[in-house]
Amino acid sequence: MPELKVVLGKRIRELRSKNGFSQEGFADHCGLHRTYMGGIERGEHNLTIETLMTVSKGLEMTMSDLLSDIEKQVEPVKSPPRIARKRGSS
Repeated sequence: MPELKVVLGKRIRELRSKNGFSQEGFADHCGLHRTYMGGIERGEHNLTIETLMTVSKGLEMTMSDLLSDIEKQVEPVKSPPRIARKRGSS
């Protein structure tokens, strides 16, 4: 299964294209650099919550709509191993 950044990038690319934007035009519309937008679409960047909001507003949708169903397409994140605490420790 693909990782989250890749799936999100593909979704952004698909929605951008549906809205008739070129990659450069959409980056400009969002106030982001075109090479950064290309990296987002290729799954090369971890987006901050602010950038995610900027992109979703550029697509005229909510962040929840942008992210809907994405978790079904990615591998679950593995939980780190639990570290046992000694009794009496807080």
